Amino acid sequence: MKTKIYGTIGPACCDTDMLVSFFQLGITGMRLNLSHTSLMEAEKWTKQIRDAYLRCHGEGEPEILIDLRGPELRVGTLERAYGLMEGELATLRPEGERGEGEEIPVPNRLWKDLVVGQDVLLDDGKIKLCVEEQNEEGIKCRIVRGGVLESGKSIALPGKKVDMPTLTDSDLDHLTAAKDCGVTGVMLPFVREKEDLIFLQNTLKSIGEEKIRVFAKIENMDGVSRLPDLLPYCDEIVIARGDLGNAVPLWRLPVIQAQIAKLCRQHKKPFMVVTQMLASMEREPLPTRAEVSDIFRAILEGAESVMLTGETAAGKYPRECVEYMIHTVEEAEKYFGQER
Repeated sequence: MKTKIYGTIGPACCDTDMLVSFFQLGITGMRLNLSHTSLMEAEKWTKQIRDAYLRCHGEGEPEILIDLRGPELRVGTLERAYGLMEGELATLRPEGERGEGEEIPVPNRLWKDLVVGQDVLLDDGKIKLCVEEQNEEGIKCRIVRGGVLESGKSIALPGKKVDMPTLTDSDLDHLTAAKDCGVTGVMLPFVREKEDLIFLQNTLKSIGEEKIRVFAKIENMDGVSRLPDLLPYCDEIVIARGDLGNAVPLWRLPVIQAQIAKLCRQHKKPFMVVTQMLASMEREPLPTRAEVSDIFRAILEGAESVMLTGETAAGKYPRECVEYMIHTVEEAEKYFGQER
């Protein structure tokens, strides 16, 4: 199989036997999302990945990708998961301040942008709020689209540009520990311009880790519009459709994916397609027809790799997800070979 296939490690698959089955099926490697944990805390998981690979192949090292926090926005720590009901009000407060009840902590740097009428998208857009009132008690938002909100979920403000650092302090700690944990690639979220990638490359060089591959995640329209400038400064482009789908109306997303794929092919730059490829299998044992067609399309567009995220990290059927992904990719590659 030519296409690389990655899973994401999490509570649903952090078992050596489960990971062995992934590698037996043909998975390339695993991703660790550092928005929800630290590399040091997840050392047991990275060891399990390496042990599982050795049990399956007898020698060598698996690919382990770490997804940094980077210039992204996320919900702070909640006491528990909050159920947000459509039509009701939710209160936002600055992260780090003591709150009362089910208030949602958000980064302080967002505060000036939370004006009346501003939409707030949470958890890759699954939940939508609209700012209705600002007062001393916090910011009141109407819940336009409800759902269950957990700590660390993404935040997006459509139409707003929020100034964020390329790397956080925790990112720098993770990069320093990367080699000892077997990390082979670093994914930088929300790449806005080539300077973000140059900063990451220089940081890797300064700690003697320049051999670690750099994956540029395209998650906003800044990254899309400046894509030609980004290509020389990364090893692979990642079409990260979660937050990218928050940046534009969803009906535009397939066209943007096709445009990115075309440009990458023209410049012979490898690219990855990721997010919700088998999302229904987080709850169901079978995928939808649309999902397997989505995987097929990614291969036909020339994707170097594809990735499962919540499907393997937190879903009910992680092994089955890997199996469906791999079989669908194999069928697509057969078809593509026949066409050529």
